[in-house]
Amino acid sequence: MPDETITQQVSERYARAVTTGERMCCPTGYNFDDLRSFVPEEVLRVSYGCGTPAGLATVRPGETVLDIGSGGGIDCFEACRRVGPSGRVIGVDMTDEMLAMARRNAPIVAKNLGYPAPNVEFRKGHAENLPVEDGSMDLIISNCVINLAPDKAKVFREMYRAIRPGGRFTISDIVSDQPVPNYLIHDTEKWGDCLSGALPVWEYLGGLVQAGFLGVHQMKFTPWSAIDGIHFLSLTLTGYKLSETAAPNGVRFASLLGPFSRAVDELGQAYQRGQSTQVSARTAQLLTTPPFERLFLLSDQPIVVATTDERLISILPAQAPCVWKGHFAIFTGPFAEVEDDGHHVYRRGVPLEICSKTLDVLESGPYSRHFAIINRASEAVEGEAVSCAPSGSCC
Repeated sequence: MPDETITQQVSERYARAVTTGERMCCPTGYNFDDLRSFVPEEVLRVSYGCGTPAGLATVRPGETVLDIGSGGGIDCFEACRRVGPSGRVIGVDMTDEMLAMARRNAPIVAKNLGYPAPNVEFRKGHAENLPVEDGSMDLIISNCVINLAPDKAKVFREMYRAIRPGGRFTISDIVSDQPVPNYLIHDTEKWGDCLSGALPVWEYLGGLVQAGFLGVHQMKFTPWSAIDGIHFLSLTLTGYKLSETAAPNGVRFASLLGPFSRAVDELGQAYQRGQSTQVSARTAQLLTTPPFERLFLLSDQPIVVATTDERLISILPAQAPCVWKGHFAIFTGPFAEVEDDGHHVYRRGVPLEICSKTLDVLESGPYSRHFAIINRASEAVEGEAVSCAPSGSCC
């Protein structure tokens, strides 16, 4: 199906939704009682999404925020409240009906917030060709929209172009655990349902990194639906556009604290838990971003981290037989590859079948925020406990 056909049919379906009230991606995570205090009801009725309003919790006063696929304007209006009257919000959408609704409600929202004038602007455009200047955005948000774009690699490049050095994105989107087959890709209804355009997790994450973003990692994961054995997930991701010049700060050594026993970052630097590794200024800059702060000890000289140091985190699987129940683990960053203490190697975005003991490990606190867990078993599994080693242990 030509890209232009996909774009046109998706736009027409969303345009109809303005008058019919049809539900596409169901909105999740919104506090509608709170939003009704300043957002008109007609905007709330056409609010679609697949995750908690993406990135809004991280918005700081005075920032410039871009919302890709702004629709009726709900996320933009919440961003308006958070950036304050000194901040600025830009919404981009391709559907005239949605833009008209958002524009006529912008003055109402500004008045309800007590602002002297609206601090939001709505522009017509496509995610593949954002109508904003280079390096002008502090934060890009998007809620279940990029999967509707035929050329997602171009969207990621546009995002990178638009974000200022030191800026970030937080987006929610639908991804899949395996490639979507052609019979679904060419199903126009499934495009509008945010399914046919879903990329496999590894391809989506890889596309963001290939565009230039670093520190790409999961903020939230929710199972979405399963069709013909393909699992669709709602994934909220954050990533960073590092400053163009790494500021010298004296930090040139990094010690991985865990919970991983080994990790390789997006720049190709490898780490072993507890060992002090010399890193470049660029890598040191990466390791100061939020997803790495709890995982590393940074220093200006090599240090020895004793195995008894309470800052080291190691979680061993139980020394007992395990059961295979159909679970698969999907590592979702911020590294390119990691290894746990059961010697499982996880490559970002690639599902790996795990047993019951490994599931217990990955669902523990230190690991849980780094993984999405799915179950591919179509029926309840009655497997027997098995041992993978002569000692009776497994993994």
